[in-house]
Amino acid sequence: MTVEVRIIQYLHEHAAKCAVVWNSIVAEGKAFPQTEMLDEKSAEEFFSAQSFTGVALDSDTGDVAGLYILHPNNIGRCGHICNASYAVASACRGRGIGEMLVRHSMEKGRELGFGILQFNAVVSTNTAALKLYEKLGFVRLGTIPCGFRYDDGTFGDIIPHYHLL
Repeated sequence: MTVEVRIIQYLHEHAAKCAVVWNSIVAEGKAFPQTEMLDEKSAEEFFSAQSFTGVALDSDTGDVAGLYILHPNNIGRCGHICNASYAVASACRGRGIGEMLVRHSMEKGRELGFGILQFNAVVSTNTAALKLYEKLGFVRLGTIPCGFRYDDGTFGDIIPHYHLL
């Protein structure tokens, strides 16, 4: 089944639905560094605090198919580097929504004056993300052994990436 989506700027009325998608990634414990779940209030605070939060809405149902957050990776002399995280609803995975979100974030990053998009902690077992970032021309910066802690207490490697905007 194909999902047609449009990516729009986050609005406070998206908080609850975005929290559900975001929390599903946190609960999987395989990609995001966060361990705490968002409720509607903390979701509103978190998503509103970003430089930009993009929401992929299903054109037919209005449901949140995915989202991304974009913000500076650092401050001052490194403030031209942005960072992003992406979440795709489990029912919508494998349909190109992740790629749409990444491409949109790259455009938005340029629009906001960033020169580089950097991912600090792509988990080595996140093969879908690794394949997508390679396809889009991101550069791998090496491997940080045991940089990600899984819920069972074991550790996995992370692979930082960057792309010039």
